[in-house]
Amino acid sequence: MSGAGRPPPEEFAQALRELGLAGSEALRGEPLTGGVSSDIWRIDTARGPVCAKRALAKLRVAADWRAPIERNQYEARWMAVAQQAAPGSAPQLLGQHPALGVLVMRWLAPADHTLWKQQLREGHAELATAQAVGRRLARIHAFAAARPELAAQFDTDRIFYDIRLEPYLVATAVQHPDLAPQLHALVAQTQAHAVALVHGDVSPKNILVGPQGPVLLDAECAWWGDPAFDLAFCLNHLLLKCLWAPAARGAFLACFDALAATYLAGVDWEPREAVEQRAAHLLPGLLLARVDGKSPAEYITTDVQREPVRRCARLLIQRPVSRLADVGAAWRREIER
Repeated sequence: MSGAGRPPPEEFAQALRELGLAGSEALRGEPLTGGVSSDIWRIDTARGPVCAKRALAKLRVAADWRAPIERNQYEARWMAVAQQAAPGSAPQLLGQHPALGVLVMRWLAPADHTLWKQQLREGHAELATAQAVGRRLARIHAFAAARPELAAQFDTDRIFYDIRLEPYLVATAVQHPDLAPQLHALVAQTQAHAVALVHGDVSPKNILVGPQGPVLLDAECAWWGDPAFDLAFCLNHLLLKCLWAPAARGAFLACFDALAATYLAGVDWEPREAVEQRAAHLLPGLLLARVDGKSPAEYITTDVQREPVRRCARLLIQRPVSRLADVGAAWRREIER
């Protein structure tokens, strides 16, 4: 066990001991950065390092954004389903302590598992990675859609509304009252198609690129709902990254197309065109939310960056398209003006 680091919060130490993952040894570790919804630590135990996280009641954003802390029990359930659907697509779950709100996973060493967001930030946008993400996501959705009895394990309508629909779409409607009917319609559309297990935060910051393929993290928003949400949510990040690393925008847009195509090829629970249409309708709302909702993208900091997002998103919300390629083409035209 490493002697480096500092003692973790007492709730983490107590959870590890009560779960049988640590003994009487002094525990040390380091907090991990980047999370807005949880405290996350790497903790060294006598058996080796683990990753432990605890959900926060108030998220670390400027807006007053609160969410139920019991959400990580649903994250644990999502991880179990994902591992059955696509082995290796989620971290190995070591234990979950409902009373303390602590989830413990196997530690995935950064030397072997690179954060996709960091790769994109450096302009490394590999088509193979985008395709692998789309393939794994579709496999998880298809597996769950074929097992509707799983829905009973994910009674999280309120949590998903509090963490996703309200801070993204409803809050954005307040900032754009002329678009409120369309944005509220997107909320209703998303709520009306409860057909599969949704991760809820498929973002490059929550995807590790590992030797056995992408590993999806942080399924705190796990929900039995519309799989088109996961597709649109992930694709939204590839569009926004064009403003973060402009020199790589061509590669980001190619990844957008590759991820969408690979995902749609795996849709077998309903007509592919139906999933694509819902994703294409939802994506502009999510795009606008990342500048005017409760969770603005941290790398979009100036009006020079915000205005193209607003122009493109508003146009597509007012004049919806049914194909994701048309969303990508509209974005390309906007950023190449």
